[in-house]
Amino acid sequence: MKKYLPLLGFLALAGVSAAWAEATGWFRNAPMNPAMAPPPAAQPSAPQAQTQPQPAQPAPAPVAQAKSQPAPAPTTRDKVAMEDDKPVKILRGFDQMSKESATCMSCHREKTPGIYDQWGHSKHFAANVGCYECHKADRNDKDAIMHKDFVISVIVSPKDCARCHEREVAEFDRSHHATAGDILGSLDNVLAEVVEGAPHLSGTSPVTAMGCAACHGSIVRVNSDGTLNKSSWPNTGIGRINPDGSKGACSACHLRHNFSAEQARRPEACGRCHLGPDHPQKEIYEESAHGIAYRAHVDKMNLDSAKWIVGEDYNAAPTCATCHMSRTKDLPVTHDVGDRIAWNLRAPVSFKIDAKAKAQGKDVKPWLQRRKDMKMVCRSCHGNNIVDAHFEQLDTFVVMLNEKFLVPAKKLFKAMLENGLRDKVKFNEAAEWDYFLLWHHEGRRARHGAAMFAPDYVHWEGVFEVAHRFYIDYVPHIREAIAEARESGNTEGADKVEKLLNEILASPLHRWFEGGKPPKAWRPTDTDDHGYMLMKARMKAEAEAAMAEKRR
Repeated sequence: MKKYLPLLGFLALAGVSAAWAEATGWFRNAPMNPAMAPPPAAQPSAPQAQTQPQPAQPAPAPVAQAKSQPAPAPTTRDKVAMEDDKPVKILRGFDQMSKESATCMSCHREKTPGIYDQWGHSKHFAANVGCYECHKADRNDKDAIMHKDFVISVIVSPKDCARCHEREVAEFDRSHHATAGDILGSLDNVLAEVVEGAPHLSGTSPVTAMGCAACHGSIVRVNSDGTLNKSSWPNTGIGRINPDGSKGACSACHLRHNFSAEQARRPEACGRCHLGPDHPQKEIYEESAHGIAYRAHVDKMNLDSAKWIVGEDYNAAPTCATCHMSRTKDLPVTHDVGDRIAWNLRAPVSFKIDAKAKAQGKDVKPWLQRRKDMKMVCRSCHGNNIVDAHFEQLDTFVVMLNEKFLVPAKKLFKAMLENGLRDKVKFNEAAEWDYFLLWHHEGRRARHGAAMFAPDYVHWEGVFEVAHRFYIDYVPHIREAIAEARESGNTEGADKVEKLLNEILASPLHRWFEGGKPPKAWRPTDTDDHGYMLMKARMKAEAEAAMAEKRR
């Protein structure tokens, strides 16, 4: 049964109990007893209130293990593996609707029929999980309000979801998504608050509230009466910082009130935020062969499958969830979206995903293990040669972009500040805009395009724009700053920055810009390990034959 535990977790989310799965021998491929089949899901058109709820029976305690010899302290990887081996917490729901939720339902079916209908089509409805089970609050909660006769909170936070979905919330909490709301003081936030906006919405820029926070999330502010401040609500940003201190919003991906796994598996769900000039993953995916295959065969994706295993339940195409989160034949589901990512491709200079944590002495999953896991996903459809070659190309591309543009650009930007050629005010100088657009927009597009098979984003939308920004905008603006520094008497600072700039432009990768010879690249005449020359000979022979035919 152990190897079917992740699958039983999926069945639990689908409203199917482990008791049924075990009693029928389903996971052992035994014939199903018709009498033990799960009841059909109730129709949402007329959910009826029942009597007192009967809470789920607690899962049996794990069998005690025999004592063993003392072992070394487990690493983070060991802990994650041990967590994967724990018995799945079965979500059996309630036998009946609670009186509180029945009361909510009797009103909301008239007042908010859209919400009522969405909930009626959800797994929550099938499990008798109603309004009150999710929205109930303690009187001491910051955002507790009286609604009719009940103490509730409007926000359902990951802490609330963890009452049932404990493992999913724990995985999410260690993900980068959970920290997306920590953008106060970031360059993006300076743009939205100062450069683009103004604090007209209770001290907050509406650009921040409706732009940045809508995807990243923000601190949700609570009024004195427990209602939510309109400067930070509504807010379903993935890294929302909730009044109960928890991070995140499960409804960022599982939109309320359906909370559908099928909907969250679709690339469109991720595309709500992962698009645009600085992180166009949606557009990149759509350009790629994966995105084309998905659109052509979406009816074969089996998106509503309870277990949804690539290579087993579907083969047509991967979605974002397939690669970053969903189950394979070898890997469990994870709500840590970085669990299979080896590079940080967002930063001014790319680095391995575990580098910062290791430098701080933290024990995290190594980048190489993350890469192995991602390759496992790829091998659900592709052979080793294609998988290994792609990642070698990607790694080489990232290193090349770092060495040629991102590292030199950062050195110059830092040197300008250290030597008085720019000030500390954000976005008030041309060179600062150049540098930001180079790495934050164009550099990200190139890197993400390389990772996700989008040729146009690698070249024309990516490195072509990086090169243009570097040579035609950034370098001239630095030279202007050098001249201005000399005119103002800062000769020493000007000399230091000019020396660095000249060293960079004289290096092998940049010397072409001032007339030097670039490093030699491979040409077809260098080797005989290809068919290019045969193709050229064939084309020449065909042309000569055509000319001879004309002369006849």
